[in-house]
Amino acid sequence: SGRRALARRCGVAVIVAMILAGTGLASAETAPPVTIYFNGSCHDCVPYLDHELVPLLKSLGAGEIVRRDYILERRYRKELVERSEALGIPPQLQGHMTIFIGDRIVLQGHVPAGIIRDLFAPENVGRFTRVAVLQDKMAGHGDLPTDYTVWAAGGTIQVYPLSTPVATYLAGLPAAGTPGSGVAGSPVAAARSGAAFALMVLGAGLLDGINPCAFAVLLLFVAFLFTLQRGRTDLLAFGFTYIGAIYLTYFGIGVGLLKVFQLGAPHLFAKLGAGLMIALGLVNLKDYFWFGAGPSLSIPKIGTAARDRWMRRATLPATAVVGFLVGICEFPCTGGIYVGILGLLSAQTTFWNGLAYLAIYNVMFVLPLVALLLLIGNRRVVGQFSRWMVTHKRQLRLGQGAVMIAIGAIILLWFV
Repeated sequence: SGRRALARRCGVAVIVAMILAGTGLASAETAPPVTIYFNGSCHDCVPYLDHELVPLLKSLGAGEIVRRDYILERRYRKELVERSEALGIPPQLQGHMTIFIGDRIVLQGHVPAGIIRDLFAPENVGRFTRVAVLQDKMAGHGDLPTDYTVWAAGGTIQVYPLSTPVATYLAGLPAAGTPGSGVAGSPVAAARSGAAFALMVLGAGLLDGINPCAFAVLLLFVAFLFTLQRGRTDLLAFGFTYIGAIYLTYFGIGVGLLKVFQLGAPHLFAKLGAGLMIALGLVNLKDYFWFGAGPSLSIPKIGTAARDRWMRRATLPATAVVGFLVGICEFPCTGGIYVGILGLLSAQTTFWNGLAYLAIYNVMFVLPLVALLLLIGNRRVVGQFSRWMVTHKRQLRLGQGAVMIAIGAIILLWFV
């Protein structure tokens, strides 16, 4: 009987062990894998990962955890953007560090532990099909976090104080998102978001081109050609050569800056670029009320002598050099909008997608110059337009400054 009792105990122990092993195996099979995209040079990010996030995720039953430094490996940056787009994560919910927990939970930045625990809680897991939480501030930089932003498929983007549990948001979600309903994350919303992004870039390019700095030099150049008694055909040939050189120069500057921005911290550069756009917009507003007081956006005098010297040669190659010099020299006057958009492209697109947007942006940038060139077919029109620009110089700066501030604010609030 003693042997039978021992056998029964051993049998029970084996069965329990098998059950536990099976449970563990099932858990291992269903544990969501974690992929972390981060910047290894971020001083606050690595300690947050090592001492807070990774231990927490392991305690909550997460699966294999993989880290991918998108600064050291450029392909990871492309992978991050493509994965975010595939999951329908809104652009304004993308932070400086992204953690994918399976395909259902996306953490952006330094999300507090309490919010992460709530997302794993059994009573909350069934409330969402996909959720993204953003808290991008870093206390180590003196930027104390006060709130977080949350979005789930079938819901809208909401901002809550850190003291409010994420369950408050999840409780208000519909039972199931309706495909194509227009809520954030649906195909319709994704298309609208992409259209809004494209309109932002194209509109900014057009605004950048409607610039007194660029117009003034073109008018000066055309007036000079009139003094040489050139016909309309020559006028157009020289004008389009000049505009083409400006396009290539400006595009080249943009490509270089885009590569630099994407090598560093793209979201930081996006915020800095938007901030610069707002600051330069304020300078334009200042010029409407107090023109001449303090700094103003204008083409620097450096390079003016070389520009005029090449202009007097009045040949097509010399005209291309003039366009190159103008493109370089007018950048301090027109570059505020450009830098802001380049920062946005670095944060929201891959390099090649950003390059395509950049090419179209610069088409919009030179479009006003093309229109102006086609309109100014005689000396009288040139004189009238020049006088109009002088008369309305302050109003032009007011309008441009106001729109620059608006675009910068939209980038900060909605896209980074």
